[in-house]
Amino acid sequence: MIPSAREAWHRVHGEAGTVGRSVRSALTGPGPERDLAVQSLKAAGAAILAWAVAGWWWQAPLALMAPWTAVALVQSTVYRSVRTGVQQVVLIAAGTVLAAAAAGLTGDTMAAMALVLPVTVLLGNWSRFGDQGTYASTTALFVLVYGSYSGFDILHRLLETLLGAVIGIGVNALVLPPVHLRSARDSLCRLPRDATGLLRDMAEEIEQGHERHQAQEWHRRARRLAGRLTELRSARTWTRESYRFNPAHRIRRPPGPELPSTEWDAAWERVVDHLTSLTALLAEAAGERPRFRPPPSTVLADVPPLLHALADVCAADRTALDSPERRERALRTRQEAMARSWEAHRRLKARLTGGAAPDDETATSVGGLAAETRQLLHELENARVA
Repeated sequence: MIPSAREAWHRVHGEAGTVGRSVRSALTGPGPERDLAVQSLKAAGAAILAWAVAGWWWQAPLALMAPWTAVALVQSTVYRSVRTGVQQVVLIAAGTVLAAAAAGLTGDTMAAMALVLPVTVLLGNWSRFGDQGTYASTTALFVLVYGSYSGFDILHRLLETLLGAVIGIGVNALVLPPVHLRSARDSLCRLPRDATGLLRDMAEEIEQGHERHQAQEWHRRARRLAGRLTELRSARTWTRESYRFNPAHRIRRPPGPELPSTEWDAAWERVVDHLTSLTALLAEAAGERPRFRPPPSTVLADVPPLLHALADVCAADRTALDSPERRERALRTRQEAMARSWEAHRRLKARLTGGAAPDDETATSVGGLAAETRQLLHELENARVA
């Protein structure tokens, strides 16, 4: 469906606003936007340097191969640059040799293409080569279209490719080599930050008398926390990879304190599971036709203080992760908030044993509420920042 002029304008305006915010972020402080800008400038610089050596100084017959390879090898990690460089050299060499052999065998460009392209495309689709596979077939096309497949030309193609690979890898490894520790730290901080916001909103809306659509929105937000865990696992993988073959990671000052162990991630995975179950229970016990009988108002009155205390625990975790100078104070605040959380849970549990649930259906919802919040408390205890 073709958008109207008004919709198209809003989309363009929104995209322009996003680009503007990204540019401001890159100029005003460290972050993923600045990292991306640095990598882009490095790739452009590597291509220019490769062209200066191969095209301007060396006067190579197909100097394009050098900057073409160099710009593609300024990857997000030094290890990835090296791995991609090996893949590209193999693919370009294969494409060059196969194209030259096909041209020599057939003596016709069209026939050589028909012979070599199916082979190089199949070779490029081999999973070992990942997204670099197109270099085999595109190199074969360059060789055949330019008609440069003598022994001298083949040697030049390989030397130009090696030159571009050395320059691309060298620029990435020696000029501000990328380390993704900041991305992992940002992902770590997002988990307790988002959980804090969710818990506070739940507490305030329960105090005001929540509706089913609000509880369903809590559940959706809790499920989105699982996506934060996926981002965190990916960021940790990128961080580990960015240290491989990186000559500067030992001399560059790390951005912030050491990351907590992966046991912290596992504890937060269980926290997210129980928070998701808690919000699902509250959603099923709300509205005009609930699946479970809603907990009595006397029980719900004890839930907001517990949720506020849990939000304070998560907020303290975020401070401890984000601000080394406030770490000790944040951990003391966390300990005090955990004590308040347990006290609020004891009051909630007392409602269950003290006659607040007069029938089985109500006992189910109140008991589920007490059980899920207890599990949540235990897992938050385990998720303490060491």
